[in-house]
Amino acid sequence: MIEEGKTYVIMGLLDTNSIAYYCGETIERLGGKVVYTVQNERMKKIFLERTLGRADREKMDSLDIKYCEVTIEEEVKALFEELGEVAGVLHSIAFANPKTCLGEEFHTNAFDDLKLGFHISCVSLATVAQYAQTAMPNGGGIVAMTFESRKAFAYYNWMSVNKAALEALTRALARRHGKDLIRVNAVSAGPVQTKAGSAIQGFDTLASTWEKSSPLPWDLVEDKQEVANAVVFLMGNFSKKITGQTLHVDGGASIIGGEIQEHERP
Repeated sequence: MIEEGKTYVIMGLLDTNSIAYYCGETIERLGGKVVYTVQNERMKKIFLERTLGRADREKMDSLDIKYCEVTIEEEVKALFEELGEVAGVLHSIAFANPKTCLGEEFHTNAFDDLKLGFHISCVSLATVAQYAQTAMPNGGGIVAMTFESRKAFAYYNWMSVNKAALEALTRALARRHGKDLIRVNAVSAGPVQTKAGSAIQGFDTLASTWEKSSPLPWDLVEDKQEVANAVVFLMGNFSKKITGQTLHVDGGASIIGGEIQEHERP
């Protein structure tokens, strides 16, 4: 459960239609204080301010938003020094150049893009954990967002590689920070309609895959809340003995061989 009055950091807010925002809203409903991070002011203007209606703009004015570029170590360090004590952190950050790292062809010689994507999508979690540790003297929960990486999906290409590395890093960090009473886990969500998801070439293919393979009905819009519920559980103190795990919140698609048959559907 979320601890009332404690601070929780949601890193990687893009818009109010994102999993990150749903997590923040859920934490606030349970009595926690939420601090969001956005990469920089430009990203805030492009993805938050330009896409919000009047009501959402009023809501945004009430949000506690900090800027943090996770590939710059000094900015991550400064963020947690400024915040003081925190109880949990969500790492909802990923990037892969869709022109070179995603799409119909897997192979690419855009090595700078590959390295940047790996840094943002994977390595930055270690940077966050290193400096969040000092702000979590009594322990807490760190959660990373991932996507089914044990299978090779069409178009997803190098982001799938990054997510596999992120899950391995989650286990390594869980081992390292156990002595600090800091739990590090990942939530592997099914496909949902978000601004980030729309940048993935072939998103419709992923969505149709879930329709064919998920034993539980999977809603691309409404089930963002179900993902958020799992994230908040892992950030809170009801998960004190869970660490190094990847929790799949995907309607069960990740465990199915082949496709769901008609007699298996609700």
